[in-house]
Amino acid sequence: MQSVQGTDAMTSTTTSLPSSKKVFVKWGLLGSIGILNGYATILMYSRGEVAFALLTLILTALALYIFGSKKTYAHRYIYPGIAGMILFILFPLAYTVGLAFTNYSAKNQLAYERAQTVLLERIYQSGDSYPFTLYKTENGHQIAIKKGGELFATEEFNLTQPSADMDLTLVGSVTGDKEKIKTIIKNKQALGTIDLHLPSGEDIRMSGLRKFAAVVPLYTLQEDGETLFNHRTGETLKPNLEVGFYQPIDEQGQFTGSTVSPGFIVDIGTHNFERVWKDEGIKEPFISIFIWTVFFSAATVGLTVVVGLVLASVVQWEELKGRAVYRVLLILPYAVPAFISILIFKGLFNQSFGEINMVLEALFGISPAWFSEPVLARTMVLIVNVWLGFPYMMILCMGLLKAIPEDLYEASAIDGANFIDNFRQITLPLMIKPLTPLLIAAFAFNFNNFVLIQLLTQGGPNMIGTSEPAGYTDLLVSYTYRIAFEGTGGQDFGLASAIATLIFLLVGALALINLRFTKLSQD
Repeated sequence: MQSVQGTDAMTSTTTSLPSSKKVFVKWGLLGSIGILNGYATILMYSRGEVAFALLTLILTALALYIFGSKKTYAHRYIYPGIAGMILFILFPLAYTVGLAFTNYSAKNQLAYERAQTVLLERIYQSGDSYPFTLYKTENGHQIAIKKGGELFATEEFNLTQPSADMDLTLVGSVTGDKEKIKTIIKNKQALGTIDLHLPSGEDIRMSGLRKFAAVVPLYTLQEDGETLFNHRTGETLKPNLEVGFYQPIDEQGQFTGSTVSPGFIVDIGTHNFERVWKDEGIKEPFISIFIWTVFFSAATVGLTVVVGLVLASVVQWEELKGRAVYRVLLILPYAVPAFISILIFKGLFNQSFGEINMVLEALFGISPAWFSEPVLARTMVLIVNVWLGFPYMMILCMGLLKAIPEDLYEASAIDGANFIDNFRQITLPLMIKPLTPLLIAAFAFNFNNFVLIQLLTQGGPNMIGTSEPAGYTDLLVSYTYRIAFEGTGGQDFGLASAIATLIFLLVGALALINLRFTKLSQD
């Protein structure tokens, strides 16, 4: 009995070893991931990237909780999907909404502390400048300065690791070879760190590829830790937290004069959203572009469905010979990359050399200005988009038509129904339910069809009298892009984020409405 029990105990100990090793490896791996991501989080936070640090912390904590707890270990298979949703959907959405409440732009990209540091690093020439020559000597290099007909030179030094401070002494000449300008350019950073001291007590620093000059810091930080004093103009500057710039102040402490770049990021509340509704130069084009975007999306979906359904019915007509050939030819536009087709159409619609205008001029004596007339430009955009979209709808309709039982049409024929009755009472009711989700998806895709607008018209023709660049064929997404990267007052990412947030709310509302109507129709 004792031997049997001993054997069982040994067997139990032996079989438990692999399990303990797995646990050790598991926690070792989780601990390593936690330490590495924790270190990365600290680095990002120290550099002012609070949003990315928080994202890393959330994803790491979620991973450790799911893979480390027995209760949640079963959810490990869905963690990649959850992490992807947080990383690629929720985080960009939250980050965009956050930027909408700031003045983030091309002029305001730095944190306040970084902008202050950049200003404190600026210098200006406060005295005379002196030409210099860099000599290659036996034991290194020497810098020679000419001042008032006299020659001053440093001691020999290592050019790759020069001393930060060097004294200049009066010399008759320097023995060595003059270095070429490319050597000075190559070692400009090292030479720029050297402070030279003349016998008169004047300190000079490199201020060009051929001269040294007396330079001093342009700004000095005052005791309060935020005010800067400009040594050149004698002005006192304070950070204006409403606009995100340092700005001169008067004796009463009121801001006066122009702002000083670089700017810094500050929270401005709902100012960007208020600009959309209060600034007529933004409000009017925004409303016009929104109406055109909805019309463009709805018209595209409607026209592609009509064309696709008609062609699907034609290519499935049993009396039509060569149906397979027609089917392949009609699907070919779907196989060609969209950007190639768009660029080809851009050439076809060219007012001066396009084939479309050549045919119209030969037949009717007209040459439409497709790219400069708003109505014609929008018509052209719709034509091109219908051409790109009808093969997809045709394929869908072909499948849905095949799924309708032939018995229904035979029974309706016995009752004396015609083609219109068949379409209204059989075809359309059986197709609309499975087709509705796809139509909603097509509407959402065309609502944000940036590639078509950017490649075909770039939003043009442009509207007159707008605060930000806007065109008659712009969709909301391309309008946002133009504000973000082509704005008249600089790249205004904050305003673009505000408009992107409004687009998200509008698209979300339209999607809910569509889903509501879909549910009602199915009931």
